[in-house]
Amino acid sequence: MSSIRLLIPLLIAAGILLGGNGMQSTLIALRGAQEGFSPAVIGFMGTSYFGGFLLGCLAITRIMKAVGHVRSFSALAAIASAGTLLLVLIIDPISWSVIRFASGFCFAGLFTVMESWLNSGVSNHDRARVLALYRIVDIGSVTGAQFMIPIFGSGGFTLFAIMSIMITLSLVPVSLGDRSNPTPPEDVKLDLGRVWLISPLGCIGCIAVGVTNSAFRTLSPVYAEEIGMSVADIVTFVSVGIVGGAIIQYPLGYLSDLWDRRMVLLLSTSGALLSALGIVFLAGTNPLANFVLVFIFGSFAMPLFSLSAAHANDRAGKGEFVLINAALMLFYSFGAIGGPIAASWVMERFGPQSLFIFTATVYAIFILIIFYRMSARGSVPAGQRSHFMNLLRTSTVFSRLAKRNGDSDKPPSKP
Repeated sequence: MSSIRLLIPLLIAAGILLGGNGMQSTLIALRGAQEGFSPAVIGFMGTSYFGGFLLGCLAITRIMKAVGHVRSFSALAAIASAGTLLLVLIIDPISWSVIRFASGFCFAGLFTVMESWLNSGVSNHDRARVLALYRIVDIGSVTGAQFMIPIFGSGGFTLFAIMSIMITLSLVPVSLGDRSNPTPPEDVKLDLGRVWLISPLGCIGCIAVGVTNSAFRTLSPVYAEEIGMSVADIVTFVSVGIVGGAIIQYPLGYLSDLWDRRMVLLLSTSGALLSALGIVFLAGTNPLANFVLVFIFGSFAMPLFSLSAAHANDRAGKGEFVLINAALMLFYSFGAIGGPIAASWVMERFGPQSLFIFTATVYAIFILIIFYRMSARGSVPAGQRSHFMNLLRTSTVFSRLAKRNGDSDKPPSKP
């Protein structure tokens, strides 16, 4: 418990940043729609964010080695805070896209610094409890912060100032709460080709999840706004989908430890597809129907990344957990870069409901790939499967924090 107590300042900083980042995604979509930005423009902003996020994941380790944890965190938080204020000072789609790219870079770096710091400070005995606390902080802060939008309104300066204040305040616990100076992590060793050979289905699953989840996070507020929901209903719509995934993730994970993991992937993907079509054809403009169906959608869609990663890790050799999950995080980012811009193009031409038709189409393709892979390769015996683990998509070093007992941070040498 003593090691967890020392990490409380970092968990507080994580909560502030996760909440601010989650609220910013929703607010930008709402404010952009109010300013007359088209879905394609808002989608491009989402693509810009994930492009910056990918670059940040690749660059942050070198920055940390050059100046350390605290200085890296301070510099990135300052840029993110300033960028948040610039969003309201310069209301222009090109400027917003550039700022969102910078924000993606900064938040990837900030989460990497925090998770690297947590990893260096937690003992193996306390690792599971720290991970549980981190997930509670993630879900609680992201969903809770959303409801500041209807309280303060999406117009005007107030919410942008609040987000800037949140990012700035995250510096306080990091700067004062821990005097340690942990060694920066080793560069993330990436071998995307090798990971693809280990599990093509796991890689494709993470790409598909990147496409669909990024499209949902970027454009679901636009969908809700265009079908006539109030600001409070829009925030509830987004939050219900996130909460649904958090609640159902572990039951699905438990089933996947017992059954062929691909069967649970098939079940979850089919549920996400059917609930997406339900939103299109059954929900209409009724807020309650949309809430119920998006809860079901989130319940099946949000766990797909962790299920895909668990399937890939079933075929991993000893010591490959970190290697595989860092690569899967990048595969997710590749999909996340393309998802918002592709989905927004569809929405512009076919209306708001086509966001979920686009999503259902991606899931349908993934289902066909699952069937193909099940026919091409046998299942992993139950005794050789790894245990399901809920993996956050916050940084490539999260896998080091969540690594299995006995796994090394360093990937094995190639055979």
